[in-house]
Amino acid sequence: MDKNDQRRETQNTKEIVKEKNSKIIVSFEKYLKAEKNFSNHTLRAYLKDIFDFAIFLQNKQKNFLETDKHAIREFLENLNKKNISKTAIVRKFSSLRSFYKFLMINNKVEKNPLETMSAPKKDKKVPLFLTENEMQSLLDIKDIKLRDKAMIELLYSCGLRIEELMSLNVNSIDFIANTIIVTGKGDKERVVPVGNKCLCSVLEYLNERRTNKLSYNMQSPLFVNTRLNRLDQRAARRILHKYFVKAGLNKKVSPHTLRHTFATHILDRGCDLRSVQEMLGHKNLSSTQIYTHVTIESLKKIYQKTHPRAK
Repeated sequence: MDKNDQRRETQNTKEIVKEKNSKIIVSFEKYLKAEKNFSNHTLRAYLKDIFDFAIFLQNKQKNFLETDKHAIREFLENLNKKNISKTAIVRKFSSLRSFYKFLMINNKVEKNPLETMSAPKKDKKVPLFLTENEMQSLLDIKDIKLRDKAMIELLYSCGLRIEELMSLNVNSIDFIANTIIVTGKGDKERVVPVGNKCLCSVLEYLNERRTNKLSYNMQSPLFVNTRLNRLDQRAARRILHKYFVKAGLNKKVSPHTLRHTFATHILDRGCDLRSVQEMLGHKNLSSTQIYTHVTIESLKKIYQKTHPRAK
């Protein structure tokens, strides 16, 4: 969805929501932009959640300021009946909690109706990842561009998100210290170790740029298109998908799959959970713990296959 589509969708929703609620949402949007360092994607998701709740209340002939926890619980139950994913419902709960905190700060309501409510529990899904053999088949593709090879190596070697990969500059990588400075969610920087094979791929790509007189300096974007502009996420996803298909991966693989693969493989080889948390840039350890389910399943399979009394 492009920016024009997003504006039209938001405008159409605003027209459905009554004026009083709509004005409050506009104030909340300004608050989020000023106080929270949300990405455009997260901001859009929060606002959509609040608009959805506003429409629900209108059908009940209520507004934001008349809401109690029973109305919020009914809203969440309705979402559940519509088979909305648990992840989406948890996010909507989080959006509403932030929204009513904002109303409290601005003395719009006397009490936060979500204060005594517990957040719905997410379904714990085991993340999709590639086996070491599958990952090797991807890295061994012939006739791959040096830029694209470096992109795949960095995603897998450092567990980067696609937006983090695209935001890298040449000076983000320290070739002497074997580290990379990554700007993650909320513009928080973290330092991640990077392997020699990955560094060699990046150096080959940079040497090719220099050989072809595609000028760059230390502040230049690391990954660029033919016009030497920073490669955008959509283009990067399209490029990577081509190689996923070429490697014959019979799974629904995305760039994020390589992040899951990174975490799973280093845990399988003995890395501790706290270190993985730091490298992935997770705020909470609970976000990282999902990978332990993967490694336990892996251990079970090995046990079943190798232990003489397993069956």
